[in-house]
Amino acid sequence: MSEETGLENIKIDGSNLWKEENFTDLQVGSIRKLTPIKLDGTEDEARTASYSATTNIMTPSGALPISGEIEATNLEEAVEKFPAAINAAVKKLQDDMIRMQQEQASQIVTPDQLRGGKNDIII
Repeated sequence: MSEETGLENIKIDGSNLWKEENFTDLQVGSIRKLTPIKLDGTEDEARTASYSATTNIMTPSGALPISGEIEATNLEEAVEKFPAAINAAVKKLQDDMIRMQQEQASQIVTPDQLRGGKNDIII
């Protein structure tokens, strides 16, 4: 019996191609630019490029990678808006962590969960 992995059906979407470029100052972080391109490799003027910011912040547990989208139309604007994008990403991370802590704190803990989730009854 032959197992079908689905790898034979993998296809690249030629109508949604992007060229990736990375820019860094080798100190603080990097900016990734995705430029839409056509199947022949030329720039697709009908779509707009996107920019994202990436950096690492140090925590007691080590480096934590942070990334966020930058609303920009060119590299100069992306560099200018880099700090705001990182600050927004950190704020979102903090909000998500607070929400997760609140959800965990409001969970009802059953005796089975305290014993490791086992339902065995010992007589």
